[in-house]
Amino acid sequence: MTKKKNFRVIALAGGVGGAKLAYGLARLLLPEKLTVIVNIGDDFEHLGLKICPDLDTVCYTLAGLANPETGWGRIGETWHALESIVELGGPTWFRLGDRDLGTHLERTRLLGSGRPLSSITKEFCLAWNIGQTILPVTDDIVPTIVFTDKGVLPFQEYFVKNKCIPKVKGFEFSNVNKATPAPGVLESIKESELVIFCPSNPWVSIDPILAIPGVREELLKLTVPIIAVSPIIAGETVKGPAAKMYAEMGIEPSALAVADHYGFFCDGGLLTGFVLDILDENMSSEILSMGINTSTTNTLMQTNSDREKLAREVLEFGKEIMNRNKI
Repeated sequence: MTKKKNFRVIALAGGVGGAKLAYGLARLLLPEKLTVIVNIGDDFEHLGLKICPDLDTVCYTLAGLANPETGWGRIGETWHALESIVELGGPTWFRLGDRDLGTHLERTRLLGSGRPLSSITKEFCLAWNIGQTILPVTDDIVPTIVFTDKGVLPFQEYFVKNKCIPKVKGFEFSNVNKATPAPGVLESIKESELVIFCPSNPWVSIDPILAIPGVREELLKLTVPIIAVSPIIAGETVKGPAAKMYAEMGIEPSALAVADHYGFFCDGGLLTGFVLDILDENMSSEILSMGINTSTTNTLMQTNSDREKLAREVLEFGKEIMNRNKI
């Protein structure tokens, strides 16, 4: 059995890619030492229910409930409710399975009673035997809006209903200036010994987390390593539209572009480490010239073993940077 590491790690995560690395980290860290701060910009209302796609994907994955074929939704899912909606002519562009539907029904009921999302998430994690701390970045509603050549679209309409086909022109996180971090978010950042940006979409998974007032500012105060894992491999993303978004915004999609993206968003000087795939090793020297340490490895996570291997290498990279700073 692998001896679990005993230092505090914060992971910033979106959906499938973030959940995969979070799973690997959970296998290697003591449960109380891992906090995952999750994007809520994808959240929306559908069929009168509050849907939190990234939050649920992270929770289902850590609980061992996620569908291994899709990376989202629940294993052993059935679709009877959706079939009934089809019969009645209701909206079916966003597919909700029966087991998943139970999550949204109970979350919506609890929100209606006045409970905040972070409190509900904590309760769900207890029910699913998740020992790690999973935090939505805010309890406020901060939806991601996508500006496209087909007009202004709520994120899920762009992502699911329109299958990412419209060309992206920009993004907005509505009401973000009025939002506050959820309880525990800033405290967990202050107490962290290592921060990891998971290989999630920088534009619509990590940026919405960093945009919540106080989060970016608290990260900039840290003296501990902050490491990002590139979601782009050889100019392509494994899943999702990140590479397409970069290209449509006039930026060549690459690991280098991701490293530069985080530096720009955080006024430079935020990242101390960057993990890129072996296929992008030629970009390592240019990232080093930005003052960012680099580590090159196989970042493609196809199996649970891959997730654990990448997590181990990221943690070791973080430890290496910690030790350098002590010299």
